[in-house]
Amino acid sequence: MNASTPPDWLAANRANWDAWVPLHVASDFYDLEGFKAGEDALRDFERAEVGDVTGRSLLHLQCHIGLDTLSWARHGAERVVGLDFSGPAVEAARRIASDIGLSEERARFVRADVYDAARAVPGEAFDIVYTGVGALCWLPDLRRWAEVAASLVAPGGFLYLAEFHPFTDILDDETGSRVTRDYFGREAHVYEATGSYVDPHTRTGNHRVVEWRHPIGDVVSALAEAGLRLEFLHEHDVSLFPRFGSFHRGEDGYYRFPEGAPGIPLMYSLRASRPRV
Repeated sequence: MNASTPPDWLAANRANWDAWVPLHVASDFYDLEGFKAGEDALRDFERAEVGDVTGRSLLHLQCHIGLDTLSWARHGAERVVGLDFSGPAVEAARRIASDIGLSEERARFVRADVYDAARAVPGEAFDIVYTGVGALCWLPDLRRWAEVAASLVAPGGFLYLAEFHPFTDILDDETGSRVTRDYFGREAHVYEATGSYVDPHTRTGNHRVVEWRHPIGDVVSALAEAGLRLEFLHEHDVSLFPRFGSFHRGEDGYYRFPEGAPGIPLMYSLRASRPRV
């Protein structure tokens, strides 16, 4: 944790995510009614890269309202556990699990900060530790995150991470065509959030939030130092939301730069395993 990290970063971010929960539950972005009717919250490349989860256990770190977590259960995971630091988010996830008929034995949700995950699920290890999109930017200490996450991977299991590419954070917000920030800058970014990524025009009150940029080299190195072996690192030219004003949405639901624009990575995914011996 560097010197630019405010001492109240955790409380500030938790208050922001608590305030976002009602908006997200009601949003078209998460489409809760569609999900309850059977729609899948996972991205196609995630399903392909994680592979068959039938009969396996899965821990979802920073699960928010649990749609990705519950989707893995629908795909056959024998037991899923979702962990998040927001009490309202965990309560919403539990309600959704009940609404779609998943028992607590199949889908359990735990309120805890990700750095306390090992204490929140004592003595447990999982075939798959999954971290979904938009999670790492809220964490100041990547090495500590990797140590905790790796400790929860069972021998022969793996960690799977899908994230927004940190390169997008250094480009201008309007067009995404000019470098305006330092890719290697690791200082805390503190700002006032008045809305949410699902609808920036809806006011949720002013909330001070703190984020960090983590270069991909730092992510891979942290996981390697924690004892995991990298299996692959893939970069993707699609995004889940209109990050830049020049984006257009394709028929597949992903956002991209206009045709003919220079290609840059917008998301990435990786898988890192723990040897059996």
